[in-house]
Formats: sequence, structure tokens, C-alpha cells
Amino acid sequence: MQLFYVENLKITNQLSKEESNHCLSVLRKKNNDVIYVTDGNGIIYSTNIESIDNKIVKFNKLKVVFKSPKATKTHIAIALTKNRVRFEFFLEKVTEIGVDEITPLICANSERKKFNINRAKKIIISALKQSQNCKLPKVNNVTNYIDFLPKTLKNTYIAHCYNQPKKELKSILQNHKKYDNFTVMIGPEGDFTKEEILLSGQFNIESVKLSDQRLRTETAGIVACHMMKLLL
Repeated sequence: MQLFYVENLKITNQLSKEESNHCLSVLRKKNNDVIYVTDGNGIIYSTNIESIDNKIVKFNKLKVVFKSPKATKTHIAIALTKNRVRFEFFLEKVTEIGVDEITPLICANSERKKFNINRAKKIIISALKQSQNCKLPKVNNVTNYIDFLPKTLKNTYIAHCYNQPKKELKSILQNHKKYDNFTVMIGPEGDFTKEEILLSGQFNIESVKLSDQRLRTETAGIVACHMMKLLL
């Protein structure tokens, strides 16, 4: 199944220029052929190509073929990596796994502070289609660590490498109440500072352990996402 992304299926019945080009030039679809579309809100639809006008594909009435079940909303708040490609790899993989929300963070030890949100959205849309996932993650603008903390809700945890008492994220997830939001914060290369960890405690954010190994930032984000998807 080839999945096409349409930003707002409530107001349009056609593919974008880019999606139309892929549909017609690469897949060689024609009038009346069946295609599958999603707007990233948890539903995959089937439809038929109604017409092709100026190389733009218009489609007929939509039929639901898959609806994502209700689940806990998962959120990864993660420091930007020094290497842009590594962060883009993270975006791609957590979209494939099925994260709901991503917030790029700027921390005290962050070496990169610029974030191209439009490029990020293109990456996650591509990953959405490739993986046949029907839930597009929400990508927030880059946020300073100190500004992010007051926005945190319950069930927010911070993963770091300092040698102090920490619960295993796995055990927390196994006892988590279904359908509540769940957020994991991941630090930069060099980790969160001790001051940042102390500050997080003032907002009732609990420290957690992801692994016995020391993980790269993007790997930690992927591991946390996979644990949440698997256990929630």
C-alpha cells in the first residue's frame, strides 16, 4: 500500500503538486485507480482517482480502512544534537515508531541552537508515508530548557547519566495509567547540568534510567519512544 499525505482532508479532495507527481509519474496511477490517503490524524482512507487536471490528482469520496486506537499521548522533549543529521535521523525513527509530540530543547550544554521546523516537518511526513503510520507527530518550535519546565504536566520524566537514585523508565511505564500523557526529557551531548536536574525537581519531574549503557542523545530519544510505544 502506498500512502499519500493530504494536510487537511476536511477542505480538499486533491493531492498536492508533489504528491500528485509521485502518484502519476512514479506509481503510474490513472483515473479510477484506488489510492490511500491520510491527514495524519489517525485514520487511513481509501478512495479512487476522480480526475487528473493539470497534473493534479483529484479523488472521490473517502472510505475509512483503518482507524488508530485510542492510546496514551507520548511526548519526547529532546536537546538538539551537534550534528543536524543525527537529529533528523531521530525525527525519522520516532515518527516510524509512533511518537505523538516532539519538542526540541536548548540546554546549557547544547552546541547547536538553530532548528529548521519546516525541514523537520518534511522529514516526518516522509517517514509517516514510508512507515504507513497514520498519526503525524506534532513538532514544536525549539524551546529553551528553562522555558519548557513550567509547561510540563504530570507524568514528565528526565533521563540523565548522573550517578544518583533513579527509577527504571521501563518499570514506570509498566505501571502507568492508560491514556494519560507521558513525557520523557533527553539531554544534549554532555548531558543536562546538575543545576538543570535540580531545577527539574522543583517541577516534580522525576529522574529515570533508560539503559545500563551510555546512549547518544538521538539513541536515547529513540529508545524512550520505543519503550513508550511498546509498554503503553
